[in-house]
Amino acid sequence: MENLKQKGLKALGWDFTGRIATQGVGFFITIFLARLLEPEDFGLVAMVMVIIGMAQVFTDVGLSSALIQRRRALPIHYSSVFYFNVAAGAALTLITYFSAGWIGRFYSNETLVPLAQVLSLLFLINSFSSVQTARLRKKLENRLIVRCSVGASITSGVVGIALALNGAGVWALVAQALVSGFVYSLLVWMASRWAPGFQFSLKALKQLWVFGFRMFLSSLLDAIFTRLDYLLIGKLFTPGLLGFFQRAKSLNLVVVSYTSASLMSVLFPYLSEIQRDLPRFRRTVLKSLEIICFAVFCLLGGLYVVSAELITLLFGEKWLPSIEYFEILVISGFAYPISALLVSILKSRGKSKEFLRLEVLKKSLLAVNLIVLFFLGIKFYLYGLIATSIIAVSLNSYFAARETHIPLVDFARPILVQGGLALFAVYVTKYASGLIQHRSNLELFFAQGLLFVSMYCLLGWLFKTRSMAAVVEQALPLIKKRAR
Repeated sequence: MENLKQKGLKALGWDFTGRIATQGVGFFITIFLARLLEPEDFGLVAMVMVIIGMAQVFTDVGLSSALIQRRRALPIHYSSVFYFNVAAGAALTLITYFSAGWIGRFYSNETLVPLAQVLSLLFLINSFSSVQTARLRKKLENRLIVRCSVGASITSGVVGIALALNGAGVWALVAQALVSGFVYSLLVWMASRWAPGFQFSLKALKQLWVFGFRMFLSSLLDAIFTRLDYLLIGKLFTPGLLGFFQRAKSLNLVVVSYTSASLMSVLFPYLSEIQRDLPRFRRTVLKSLEIICFAVFCLLGGLYVVSAELITLLFGEKWLPSIEYFEILVISGFAYPISALLVSILKSRGKSKEFLRLEVLKKSLLAVNLIVLFFLGIKFYLYGLIATSIIAVSLNSYFAARETHIPLVDFARPILVQGGLALFAVYVTKYASGLIQHRSNLELFFAQGLLFVSMYCLLGWLFKTRSMAAVVEQALPLIKKRAR
């Protein structure tokens, strides 16, 4: 079992490092594209990608998650899921291609028709890589997934920038998306060293369907409700305004990529392996929660205090309207990574029914907030996200506590403690930065960021928080090992 723990930690390290590398490449590419292209270009692609993103879950219907969760998946399970995914991907490509006119009419923008027709190929392209990725994740071979992701990001980024420099406009973003999916599929096929056999079984799919169907419904709800804001903003407002909102939301999702996505990809298969050892399961959950709370509030607070300087330095002054959106989104961003850990508890223990019930409750809250967006506008919607995030984390904590028999206060303590420390550190940093006059954006960026992180860590050390202790416990062995 100790070997499994080391393998899990190594996978988490690789996944986290890989996401940093991928996001680093993505940031570099986005900086160029945001300066070369107009906000309207990003808004147009976002209008189409919201449809693509919602329909993407139908290419898998939760079967990849079922493969990971199943303790003994046979070759026929993998092959059957692969052929199902490819067939579903081909069908969705055809449906979207011939429905492109409807998409243009919905947004009252015929420019979207050829964009939707070309981007429909993403369904087919992505369907070729889902099973290979699931196999690698099940074996905790995240280093291979990292290499594939980084390779795809670099290649597609070069293509996108080259086209943007040659005046391709919005088509540079379209080409970037297609090349990224194609290159990732190609690389992950080579990395997994697996190809489907000539076998297909409906019985094998049915065995996975019990768990997978509820996960599919949960994924479908998530895909719809996390993108409906794009849909409504694109319908009610201009592509330019959607472009500003999309840039702010995408930048905020860095938090998810650095934290929750890594947790989900590693902790889900790891917790699935130790699900029957409840004492060990509880220890792993609580320690992971302490560490993630420390990291996420440090990252969120840092992003908040440098938001204006960050967007101006990265994308230029034409993106200034994104700053206010970004600041509000950052405040609500704490829910993503913390919830990722809490829902992994239900998924890893095969509680797909409870997971689905929880997702329905949370999406009901988002539905109410989308009504706010429709009637009151973007700012009220963003402030509503803060309220829904607090309620969502509370619900996740309650369900996780009930499943593991861990007292609810043990889930609430690190969230409240680290959130309070981050809030105080933000206040001190903002007050101190107000005393600094006539400094460049770059100087303010580093000064405020360094001051916040120092204050946040100092408070954790002074109050001897459990999160700080957990971070030090995990970091010291790595530091000593590097020092040798």
